[in-house]
Amino acid sequence: MITTQLLRPESIVVVGASNNVHKPGGAILKNLINGGYQGELRAVNPKEKEVQGVPAFADVQDVPDTDLAVLAVPASMCPGIVETLAGRKHTRAFIILSAGFGEETHEGALLEERILETVNKYGASLIGPNCIGLMNTWHHSVFSQPIPNLNPKGVDLISSSGATAVFILESAVTKGLQFNSVWSVGNAKQIGVEDVLQFMDENFDSEKDSRIKLLYIESIQNPDRLLFHASSLIRKGCKIAAIKAGSSESGSRAASSHTGAIASSDSAVEALFRKAGIVRCFSREELTTVGCVFTLPELKGKNFAIITHAGGPGVMLTDALSKGGLNVPKLEGNLAEELKAQLFPGAAVGNPIDILATGTPEHLRLCIDYCEEKFENIDAVMAIFGTPGLVTMFEMYDVLHEKMQVCSKPIFPILPSINTAGAEVAAFLAKGHVNFSDEVTLGTALSRIVNAPKPAVPEIELFGVDVPRIRRIIDSIPDDGYIAPHHVQALLHAAGIPLVDEFVSDNKEEVVAFARRCGFPVVAKVVGPVHKSDVGGVVLNIKSEQHLSLEFDRMMQIADAKAIMVQPMLKGTELFIGAKYEEKFGHVVLCGLGGIFVEVLKDVSSGLAPLSYEEAYSMIHSLRAYKIIQGTRGQKGVNEDKFAEIIVRLSTLLRFATEIKEMDINPLLATEKAVVAVDARIRIEK
Repeated sequence: MITTQLLRPESIVVVGASNNVHKPGGAILKNLINGGYQGELRAVNPKEKEVQGVPAFADVQDVPDTDLAVLAVPASMCPGIVETLAGRKHTRAFIILSAGFGEETHEGALLEERILETVNKYGASLIGPNCIGLMNTWHHSVFSQPIPNLNPKGVDLISSSGATAVFILESAVTKGLQFNSVWSVGNAKQIGVEDVLQFMDENFDSEKDSRIKLLYIESIQNPDRLLFHASSLIRKGCKIAAIKAGSSESGSRAASSHTGAIASSDSAVEALFRKAGIVRCFSREELTTVGCVFTLPELKGKNFAIITHAGGPGVMLTDALSKGGLNVPKLEGNLAEELKAQLFPGAAVGNPIDILATGTPEHLRLCIDYCEEKFENIDAVMAIFGTPGLVTMFEMYDVLHEKMQVCSKPIFPILPSINTAGAEVAAFLAKGHVNFSDEVTLGTALSRIVNAPKPAVPEIELFGVDVPRIRRIIDSIPDDGYIAPHHVQALLHAAGIPLVDEFVSDNKEEVVAFARRCGFPVVAKVVGPVHKSDVGGVVLNIKSEQHLSLEFDRMMQIADAKAIMVQPMLKGTELFIGAKYEEKFGHVVLCGLGGIFVEVLKDVSSGLAPLSYEEAYSMIHSLRAYKIIQGTRGQKGVNEDKFAEIIVRLSTLLRFATEIKEMDINPLLATEKAVVAVDARIRIEK
């Protein structure tokens, strides 16, 4: 519950306020005063009549009615103080900085429960406990530094960790990134990351509110709620980037299928972020860099011009952009020669455009003008300028400032000399700009933004999927575990997923007769063991009845062998689709190259079921091996449309068969005409 008293309190009391600004109760009072809080400010300190010039009371029972209370006292004292303030002083918002609650002991958890019961009883907000506080343009109720520039169009930061929020602010302030609010939810006993996002979504004002949200998340309590409100905000014009820490905990968990071996909670997070349209980051520097990019005009394409006075950074930036699928197109022809003629001898214009260390502010202006007005294959400009340079940096940065005001194409200022040209960079940032001091971090951030999908449509694709039949098949299976091949076939048929002809039997004559009918060569596979290849249970290219008979006899001797499956030998590119059920998230669907490569290369893309066709194409395109799927070096590509269709159909099957906990189709054999499932297994739990 997020109340007006939390966001815009008319009065604030700091319980545990101190004249020692190195204590939380002293630091938070100092930040409130220095932040220019306009309401009534009060302190509770039994030893003082006044704290930092603020009237002090010996006990909370003596305090006048107050909107917001900030508690910086031992955990054991907090429940009683909250009860007194909420019940007698009409306090409807609490920020508890104190540690020593559920994050430490069972007794601490009980204290938290008492506090939660009280605030819910009185309809009050609770931030924390165990947090650094809340800061917005109305009040600075945090005990930490730095305090960034705050304005209503700045960034909203929501962090599970107070210390991490501080470090994110440290990174952001040096880049010039400004903030609207900073939320440190701590133990999130009442208000967590999802709650803040929900409030921002349900109360979003396109005229007044910030359109940039940065998240640091340690635990996703309600994936559906995070997905709904994040994607809703993005559809309203917001941009969201997030770090999810601690996602690899179950990555090494033993599992019995290909999908289980590579799927983890991190796959679920990746899938959730893709479905929501959240840009995923993996470090504080990435997160704040993405936040800075969000403040600039939106990119309309993937082609960049790099203007620099130093060759090395331009080369490294080119590499970083290319690695992320972005382009630094060569500039040539009459226009390029025309520009080169106006620069100093030795300058290069091929892209990067190197105006040399002796290049002047006028040269910079000229190059930007050509990129803005004349080079039609350029969508954005990157300007790298620092020292050593033989011109005044103030003048160079004035040109950047001027051009960033009027150019329609985004200009990314890369000013690396934050020490030797610190004053010049600070003056540039003071004009409301951001700075990307490291060109490779910027290139990585841009690739994450450009390659992030848009929020997925919530509709389920049902065409060609026989849902009643799927339910009848699932309901007819008596036991948990891996289901029989005929049930696997029936489920895939009901979902409309094409299958290779196959026959399963423990009778050698029947197996040979099927092979004779479908024609040699054939493939024989043992039925029973999970990893057939590991036990010699797969034989390809069997060309005669005699050879098939010998392999039948050998494979039936393999431990746990129950029967032999025979299929016609098909050719094509091996693909893979799998799925795994993750608690809270639902089914995570993965795709990639098939065969043994799925585990060796681990080049897989994940999505959260149910999936739309747009999501399926996005998953396929994000694979490193996508060029193989397209066709490369004379090899024909595969039917991408059929591959996407199977991904969508599988995700719909999973939506209506939640008992399926793990499955994979490996391989699918794909040609330019068709994609056919060759081998599949499904594990259910009812």
